[in-house]
Amino acid sequence: MNYNWNWKVLLEAEPGGTGSYLHYLVVGLGWTLATALAAWVIALALGALIGTLRTTSMKWVVRAGNLYVEIFRNVPLIVQMFLWFFVVPELLPTALGDWIKQVPPPWGSYIPAVMCLAIFTSVRVAEQVRAGINSLPRGQRMAGTAMGLTEAQAYRYVILPQAFRIILPPLTSEFMNIIKNSSVALTIGLLELTGRARAMQEFSFKVFEAFTAATVIYLLTNLIVVLGMRMLENRVRVPGLIAAGGAPAAGH
Repeated sequence: MNYNWNWKVLLEAEPGGTGSYLHYLVVGLGWTLATALAAWVIALALGALIGTLRTTSMKWVVRAGNLYVEIFRNVPLIVQMFLWFFVVPELLPTALGDWIKQVPPPWGSYIPAVMCLAIFTSVRVAEQVRAGINSLPRGQRMAGTAMGLTEAQAYRYVILPQAFRIILPPLTSEFMNIIKNSSVALTIGLLELTGRARAMQEFSFKVFEAFTAATVIYLLTNLIVVLGMRMLENRVRVPGLIAAGGAPAAGH
Protein backbone atom coordinates (compact mmCIF):
# COMPACT_ATOMS: atom_id res chain seq x y z
CA MET A 1 0.00 0.00 0.00
CA ASN A 2 1.39 3.36 -1.05
CA TYR A 3 0.44 6.00 1.48
CA ASN A 4 1.74 9.55 1.42
CA TRP A 5 2.40 10.53 5.02
CA ASN A 6 1.78 14.19 5.75
CA TRP A 7 2.97 15.06 9.25
CA LYS A 8 2.59 18.77 8.48
CA VAL A 9 -1.13 18.27 9.04
CA LEU A 10 -0.41 18.43 12.79
CA LEU A 11 0.61 22.07 12.32
CA GLU A 12 -2.45 23.00 10.29
CA ALA A 13 -5.33 24.87 11.91
CA GLU A 14 -8.22 22.75 13.10
CA PRO A 15 -11.74 23.84 12.03
CA GLY A 16 -12.71 25.00 15.52
CA GLY A 17 -10.17 27.80 15.37
CA THR A 18 -8.51 26.90 18.68
CA GLY A 19 -5.08 26.32 17.11
CA SER A 20 -3.25 23.57 15.31
CA TYR A 21 -4.24 19.92 15.26
CA LEU A 22 -1.28 19.20 17.54
CA HIS A 23 -2.61 21.69 20.09
CA TYR A 24 -6.03 20.10 19.65
CA LEU A 25 -4.59 16.69 20.61
CA VAL A 26 -2.64 18.12 23.55
CA VAL A 27 -5.85 19.64 24.94
CA GLY A 28 -7.38 16.17 24.57
CA LEU A 29 -4.49 14.78 26.60
CA GLY A 30 -5.33 17.31 29.29
CA TRP A 31 -8.90 15.97 29.48
CA THR A 32 -7.56 12.40 29.51
CA LEU A 33 -5.32 13.16 32.48
CA ALA A 34 -8.02 15.16 34.29
CA THR A 35 -10.43 12.27 33.91
CA ALA A 36 -7.91 9.59 34.85
CA LEU A 37 -6.49 11.44 37.88
CA ALA A 38 -9.91 12.29 39.34
CA ALA A 39 -11.09 8.72 38.83
CA TRP A 40 -7.85 7.32 40.29
CA VAL A 41 -8.17 9.31 43.52
CA ILE A 42 -11.70 7.97 44.05
CA ALA A 43 -10.76 4.44 42.96
CA LEU A 44 -7.73 4.29 45.26
CA ALA A 45 -9.65 5.51 48.31
CA LEU A 46 -12.70 3.33 47.66
CA GLY A 47 -10.67 0.29 46.62
CA ALA A 48 -8.39 0.52 49.65
CA LEU A 49 -11.40 0.71 51.96
CA ILE A 50 -13.27 -2.19 50.36
CA GLY A 51 -10.15 -4.33 50.02
CA THR A 52 -9.32 -3.80 53.69
CA LEU A 53 -12.86 -4.53 54.86
CA ARG A 54 -12.82 -7.82 52.94
CA THR A 55 -10.00 -9.05 55.20
CA THR A 56 -11.70 -8.24 58.50
CA SER A 57 -13.49 -10.66 60.81
CA MET A 58 -16.93 -9.12 60.12
CA LYS A 59 -18.60 -11.67 57.85
CA TRP A 60 -21.44 -9.45 56.66
CA VAL A 61 -18.98 -6.72 55.68
CA VAL A 62 -16.84 -9.27 53.82
CA ARG A 63 -19.89 -10.54 51.93
CA ALA A 64 -21.01 -7.02 51.03
CA GLY A 65 -17.50 -6.24 49.74
CA ASN A 66 -17.42 -9.46 47.74
CA LEU A 67 -20.80 -8.63 46.19
CA TYR A 68 -19.60 -5.14 45.23
CA VAL A 69 -16.48 -6.55 43.57
CA GLU A 70 -18.28 -9.30 41.68
CA ILE A 71 -20.95 -6.95 40.32
CA PHE A 72 -18.65 -4.28 38.93
CA ARG A 73 -15.83 -6.64 37.91
CA ASN A 74 -18.04 -8.75 35.67
CA VAL A 75 -19.75 -5.98 33.69
CA PRO A 76 -17.80 -4.61 30.67
CA LEU A 77 -16.46 -1.09 31.05
CA ILE A 78 -18.31 0.28 28.03
CA VAL A 79 -21.61 -1.07 29.37
CA GLN A 80 -20.98 0.62 32.72
CA MET A 81 -20.13 3.85 30.88
CA PHE A 82 -23.49 3.79 29.11
CA LEU A 83 -25.28 2.95 32.38
CA TRP A 84 -23.74 5.92 34.18
CA PHE A 85 -24.53 8.28 31.31
CA PHE A 86 -27.98 7.12 30.18
CA VAL A 87 -29.53 5.06 32.98
CA VAL A 88 -28.36 6.50 36.32
CA PRO A 89 -29.98 9.97 35.76
CA GLU A 90 -33.29 8.19 35.11
CA LEU A 91 -33.08 6.29 38.41
CA LEU A 92 -32.49 9.41 40.50
CA PRO A 93 -35.23 11.74 41.76
CA THR A 94 -36.73 13.68 38.86
CA ALA A 95 -35.33 17.08 39.81
CA LEU A 96 -31.81 15.73 40.34
CA GLY A 97 -31.94 13.60 37.20
CA ASP A 98 -33.11 16.55 35.08
CA TRP A 99 -30.34 18.73 36.51
CA ILE A 100 -27.70 16.12 35.64
CA LYS A 101 -29.03 15.78 32.09
CA GLN A 102 -28.86 19.56 31.64
CA VAL A 103 -25.24 19.94 32.76
CA PRO A 104 -23.48 21.65 29.82
CA PRO A 105 -20.68 19.87 27.93
CA PRO A 106 -18.03 18.75 28.53
CA TRP A 107 -18.99 18.39 32.21
CA GLY A 108 -22.12 16.43 31.37
CA SER A 109 -19.86 13.70 29.98
CA TYR A 110 -16.90 14.26 32.27
CA ILE A 111 -18.66 13.50 35.56
CA PRO A 112 -20.22 10.17 34.43
CA ALA A 113 -16.88 9.16 32.89
CA VAL A 114 -15.02 9.85 36.13
CA MET A 115 -17.54 7.94 38.23
CA CYS A 116 -17.61 4.98 35.85
CA LEU A 117 -13.81 4.69 35.69
CA ALA A 118 -13.53 5.16 39.46
CA ILE A 119 -16.00 2.39 40.31
CA PHE A 120 -14.63 0.04 37.64
CA THR A 121 -11.04 0.52 38.82
CA SER A 122 -11.89 0.45 42.53
CA VAL A 123 -12.79 -3.24 42.36
CA ARG A 124 -9.39 -4.01 40.83
CA VAL A 125 -7.66 -1.95 43.52
CA ALA A 126 -9.74 -3.75 46.16
CA GLU A 127 -8.49 -7.10 44.86
CA GLN A 128 -4.89 -5.87 44.96
CA VAL A 129 -5.25 -4.57 48.52
CA ARG A 130 -6.92 -7.78 49.71
CA ALA A 131 -4.17 -9.88 48.13
CA GLY A 132 -1.46 -7.66 49.63
CA ILE A 133 -2.92 -7.95 53.13
CA ASN A 134 -3.43 -11.70 52.85
CA SER A 135 0.17 -12.15 51.69
CA LEU A 136 1.48 -10.90 55.04
CA PRO A 137 2.28 -13.45 57.74
CA ARG A 138 -0.50 -13.86 60.33
CA GLY A 139 2.03 -12.96 62.99
CA GLN A 140 1.96 -9.33 61.87
CA ARG A 141 -1.64 -8.92 62.97
CA MET A 142 -1.06 -10.92 66.14
CA ALA A 143 1.96 -8.80 67.00
CA GLY A 144 -0.13 -5.66 66.71
CA THR A 145 -2.78 -7.14 68.99
CA ALA A 146 -0.12 -8.24 71.49
CA MET A 147 1.15 -4.65 71.62
CA GLY A 148 -2.29 -3.49 72.72
CA LEU A 149 -3.40 -2.06 69.37
CA THR A 150 -7.03 -2.25 68.34
CA GLU A 151 -7.86 -3.95 65.04
CA ALA A 152 -8.16 -0.56 63.32
CA GLN A 153 -4.82 0.59 64.73
CA ALA A 154 -3.14 -2.66 63.70
CA TYR A 155 -4.33 -2.14 60.15
CA ARG A 156 -3.24 1.49 60.11
CA TYR A 157 0.20 1.17 61.66
CA VAL A 158 1.27 -2.41 60.93
CA ILE A 159 -0.64 -4.14 58.13
CA LEU A 160 -1.53 -1.52 55.53
CA PRO A 161 1.92 0.16 55.29
CA GLN A 162 3.50 -3.21 54.49
CA ALA A 163 0.69 -4.28 52.17
CA PHE A 164 0.90 -1.11 50.10
CA ARG A 165 4.65 -1.54 49.65
CA ILE A 166 3.98 -5.01 48.26
CA ILE A 167 1.21 -3.97 45.87
CA LEU A 168 2.80 -0.75 44.59
CA PRO A 169 3.93 -2.34 41.27
CA PRO A 170 0.45 -3.69 40.40
CA LEU A 171 -1.07 -0.36 41.45
CA THR A 172 1.22 1.26 38.87
CA SER A 173 -0.32 -1.00 36.23
CA GLU A 174 -3.82 -0.04 37.38
CA PHE A 175 -2.97 3.66 37.11
CA MET A 176 -1.72 3.10 33.57
CA ASN A 177 -4.88 1.13 32.78
CA ILE A 178 -7.14 3.93 33.96
CA ILE A 179 -5.35 6.36 31.64
CA LYS A 180 -5.90 4.01 28.71
CA ASN A 181 -9.44 3.10 29.75
CA SER A 182 -10.40 6.77 29.74
CA SER A 183 -10.54 6.47 25.94
CA VAL A 184 -13.92 4.71 26.37
CA ALA A 185 -15.34 8.09 27.46
CA LEU A 186 -15.45 9.15 23.80
CA THR A 187 -18.56 6.95 23.49
CA ILE A 188 -20.51 9.39 25.68
CA GLY A 189 -19.14 12.51 24.00
CA LEU A 190 -16.08 13.41 26.06
CA LEU A 191 -13.40 14.68 23.67
CA GLU A 192 -10.35 13.29 25.42
CA LEU A 193 -7.25 12.27 23.47
CA THR A 194 -8.78 9.38 21.51
CA GLY A 195 -11.96 11.35 20.85
CA ARG A 196 -9.97 14.26 19.46
CA ALA A 197 -7.81 11.95 17.34
CA ARG A 198 -11.00 10.56 15.86
CA ALA A 199 -12.33 14.07 15.23
CA MET A 200 -9.03 15.04 13.63
CA GLN A 201 -9.16 12.20 11.16
CA GLU A 202 -12.75 13.11 10.26
CA PHE A 203 -11.79 16.74 9.63
CA SER A 204 -8.49 16.16 7.83
CA PHE A 205 -9.00 12.65 6.39
CA LYS A 206 -5.55 11.77 7.76
CA VAL A 207 -6.37 8.63 9.73
CA PHE A 208 -2.86 7.27 10.17
CA GLU A 209 -1.32 10.58 11.21
CA ALA A 210 -4.08 11.29 13.73
CA PHE A 211 -3.98 7.95 15.50
CA THR A 212 -0.21 7.57 15.24
CA ALA A 213 0.20 10.93 16.98
CA ALA A 214 -2.31 9.85 19.66
CA THR A 215 -0.45 6.56 20.12
CA VAL A 216 2.87 8.34 20.61
CA ILE A 217 1.29 10.71 23.15
CA TYR A 218 -0.21 7.78 25.09
CA LEU A 219 3.14 5.98 25.01
CA LEU A 220 5.11 8.97 26.29
CA THR A 221 2.53 9.66 29.00
CA ASN A 222 2.62 6.10 30.32
CA LEU A 223 6.43 5.99 30.19
CA ILE A 224 6.49 9.08 32.42
CA VAL A 225 4.06 7.35 34.79
CA VAL A 226 6.26 4.23 34.90
CA LEU A 227 9.41 6.22 35.62
CA GLY A 228 7.65 8.23 38.32
CA MET A 229 6.27 5.13 40.01
CA ARG A 230 9.67 3.41 39.90
CA MET A 231 11.16 6.37 41.71
CA LEU A 232 8.38 6.12 44.29
CA GLU A 233 8.98 2.37 44.69
CA ASN A 234 12.67 2.99 45.37
CA ARG A 235 11.86 5.62 47.98
CA VAL A 236 9.38 3.52 49.95
CA ARG A 237 11.36 0.29 49.78
CA VAL A 238 12.37 -0.78 53.28
CA PRO A 239 15.79 -2.43 53.75
CA GLY A 240 15.45 -5.89 55.18
CA LEU A 241 11.85 -6.33 54.03
CA ILE A 242 11.39 -9.90 52.93
CA ALA A 243 9.88 -9.83 49.45
CA ALA A 244 7.90 -13.03 49.89
CA GLY A 245 6.08 -12.13 53.04
CA GLY A 246 6.80 -8.47 53.75
CA ALA A 247 7.89 -9.16 57.34
CA PRO A 248 10.84 -7.12 58.63
CA ALA A 249 14.04 -9.05 58.97
CA ALA A 250 15.59 -9.55 62.38
CA GLY A 251 17.20 -6.45 63.73
CA HIS A 252 14.89 -4.03 61.86
